[in-house]
Amino acid sequence: MSMAPVPRSSKRQLGLDVLFHALFWASALLVLLILGGLIVLMATGGWKALTTFGLSFFDQSAWNPVKDRYGALAPLLGTVLSTVIALLLAIPLAFGTAFWLTNIASSRLAAIIGTAVQLLAAVPSIIFGMWGFFTIVPLVARYVQPFVNHHFRHVFILGPLLKGPPIGTGVMTSGIVLAVMIAPFITAVMCDVFGAVPPMLRESAYGLGATRWEVMWKIIAPWSRNGMIGAIVLGMGRALGETMAVTFVIGNVTSVGWSLFAPRSTVASLIALQFPESPAGSLRLSSLMALGFTLMLLSCASLVVARCLRGGRQ
Repeated sequence: MSMAPVPRSSKRQLGLDVLFHALFWASALLVLLILGGLIVLMATGGWKALTTFGLSFFDQSAWNPVKDRYGALAPLLGTVLSTVIALLLAIPLAFGTAFWLTNIASSRLAAIIGTAVQLLAAVPSIIFGMWGFFTIVPLVARYVQPFVNHHFRHVFILGPLLKGPPIGTGVMTSGIVLAVMIAPFITAVMCDVFGAVPPMLRESAYGLGATRWEVMWKIIAPWSRNGMIGAIVLGMGRALGETMAVTFVIGNVTSVGWSLFAPRSTVASLIALQFPESPAGSLRLSSLMALGFTLMLLSCASLVVARCLRGGRQ
């Protein structure tokens, strides 16, 4: 009894399935190889600094190329503080804008404002840096810092955070510029998340007499929790690694202090400024690579925390 021959079209389809399967596997492995290569490159490049200074590399604030003494505390503290300020300012703005676009505004107006938000997200970071330098820095120096120093300098906790000469550059200015940068990204993702909420849930809540605030707080926010966390992590990732915009407005001083208005530095800005001046094989270049490796670890830690927060709904 002879077997029926396999049609040529079936053989071609089988070959295409095998090809696509192999391409997908190759794409996934390529992502892992790129990530692993980045980690290995930064770790090996910073190994000299880590072995020279040990754990003291992370608790030293001095960054002195003349004496070859380097510490990561000052840029790491500047990175974390500017990112936290940016998130505190950007999250309420992005959440309110996204809720207004998806639940309050008319469809025509929402389309116009939504397009403007997407265009704002496409603006290059150096443009934000120039805007911050010519607009936010003078505004903070002339109005914001003198006002808060005059009214809050004697407050127990706020006093040390607000003191300093009114020069305009510092962690607070950097946080404001970063907030304007990351807010469109968070808003765009939150709009998609809020739009995916089943209309039946909102209509049922309104039918029971719920207000817009109650619908937002008790229906939309719990349903969209995972998506909102993802949007915040996306914005936080950009804030942690932002270079040019921060370099314009933070002051680029490697020092540690409590004042939010004093010039500081971040990991990304310090690497961008000093990498071209660091000779190959030098301890300075190795310290910059160690800073980059630390920044990668910080980003990975934030991602792990976000996944743990999302775990409650999975």
